[in-house]
Amino acid sequence: MSFSTLGLSQALLKAIKEQGYTAAYPIQEQAIPAVLKGSDVLGIAQTGSGKTAAFALPILDLLQKKAASRNRFVKALVLVPTRELAVQVEETFYNLSIHLPQKVKTMAVYGGVSINPQMMKLSGTDVLVATPGRLLDLIDHNAVKLSEVEILVLDEADKMLNLGFKEEMDRIFALLPAKRQNLLFSATLGGDVKTIVDTQLHNPLTIEVEAEASVPELIDQVAYQVSTEKKGPLLRYLINQENMQQVLVFASSIRTADNIVGKLKKNGIEAAALHGDKSQGARTEALKQFKAGKIRVLVATDLASRGIDIKFLPYVINYELPRSPKDYVHRIGRTGRAEASGKAVSLITPEDAHHFKIIQKKMGKQVTILPTDEIDLQGV
Repeated sequence: MSFSTLGLSQALLKAIKEQGYTAAYPIQEQAIPAVLKGSDVLGIAQTGSGKTAAFALPILDLLQKKAASRNRFVKALVLVPTRELAVQVEETFYNLSIHLPQKVKTMAVYGGVSINPQMMKLSGTDVLVATPGRLLDLIDHNAVKLSEVEILVLDEADKMLNLGFKEEMDRIFALLPAKRQNLLFSATLGGDVKTIVDTQLHNPLTIEVEAEASVPELIDQVAYQVSTEKKGPLLRYLINQENMQQVLVFASSIRTADNIVGKLKKNGIEAAALHGDKSQGARTEALKQFKAGKIRVLVATDLASRGIDIKFLPYVINYELPRSPKDYVHRIGRTGRAEASGKAVSLITPEDAHHFKIIQKKMGKQVTILPTDEIDLQGV
């Protein structure tokens, strides 16, 4: 469906075209008209389903019809679980608002960096994208007020709860006006998320995008049988053999991610790690360099990768399998976006074989598993 049929302004349609969006995703088709009408929305969808634009576009349009925000009284609040996602959402709002006649100021705030610069820049903010802990810090410093929030977005609500933000979220809810529009997005609808839906949302439109549907057919999936000790050499062999230039590698632990990066750099492959032990500045710079093509390989843990949204990412490699099939789908869904093809590679040890069978069964798709016995990995 074309974005032009969803009721958005010409200024937004111009920005959409410039960003390279073509047809609207299913969640955008349903959510945008509902948000424009003022309805609450419950979206059950994985990252990669197009949900950020599904709430950013109509919020920007609605703010055009409202008076400018009073200083430090934000109109729209977007709560997110991680710093990376906060930056990503802020960037989406900025890119889509570029042609609006009434300027909309969006700002992302998160922990791990000094609070003072954030306090100084908050003046005049219309849309605040925040992690729960840092938002409460700013409230305690009287740097921001929530009493005039008209639209609340809970993005990746399940992840916020999994990270232990329930108490912070409850404190934030208590500071918000009772009359407001609520938009909640989550990959799952577990007990705590269901409680938030029941207590905070009012007769919401429910939109459910199946996890399997978020894995584009354009993703070419392949796996390699390999022993644990040969994983590193095989990874380097594949990167060099296929001349991979932009590769997102997933590892299950911080230690493994750092080890992979060390070995890649030692063998002349420019790489960086993205995980929770890195400073915010280092993580932001690594992601910036990777997007710009200056770093060939980015090695990430699942949590730190939240918010990585690269339109034409060609390669994802599972150095280690995730715990759940849903996380596997989420990982490989980073590639094959925006109608561009992508390749997802998994390195399967004998210990992984049974788990990978379960992943394929849940995904409803068989993945070709290739032997590596005849590949010469000496000196790689």
